[in-house]
Amino acid sequence: MSMNPFCEIAVEEAVKLKEKGAASEVVAVSMGPAQCQETLRTALAMGADRAIHVETSKELLPLAVAKLFRKLILKENPNLVILGKQAIDDDCNQTGQMIAGLLNWPQGTFASKLEILSPDTLSITREIDGGLETLKVKLPAVITCDLRLNEPRYATLPNIMKAKKKVIDKITPEQLEVDITCNLQTLRVDDPPKRQGGIKVESVEELVSKLRTAGVL
Repeated sequence: MSMNPFCEIAVEEAVKLKEKGAASEVVAVSMGPAQCQETLRTALAMGADRAIHVETSKELLPLAVAKLFRKLILKENPNLVILGKQAIDDDCNQTGQMIAGLLNWPQGTFASKLEILSPDTLSITREIDGGLETLKVKLPAVITCDLRLNEPRYATLPNIMKAKKKVIDKITPEQLEVDITCNLQTLRVDDPPKRQGGIKVESVEELVSKLRTAGVL
């Protein structure tokens, strides 16, 4: 199971913060079936110190993921939570915001630049429709990463081998006492109607006539 590219950027940023001395430990988290361990091994090979796998075969909606994260965050007590800005299967862009809401923490979404202003303050630049917006955020905080934040490193073979020896703690939603019941049911998925083939006309007059016949004019 390959890592979401947005989450890969989040791992890279966390590792860079540790390399700068701004973080003491990087903990990677993934939630889902056993295949998630492959993703966590990639994060460990990139430089994460340890990993946590919340193992479940059930479908996880963003709110359930956020609730699981909240329990882990209260247990681990991190000062900064960095996530990818959105999923790449269903394009949900909700988990980071929900985590911040459940914890009542400040948040910076779609971060394209992250700067450390002081031990408890970050500057976050984010892309908006009108250009760039810069936020000052007090820690602890939740950050979601955009594509331009950094260029993730490639895991080297020695680091891949080292990652196999690093710890992946397993835990279940039941152990975290989180109800992950899915309250959303997909009833049906339909393909869009097939488009009819176009036609060529010989003159403007014929085009106008066709448009009038079609009821467009």
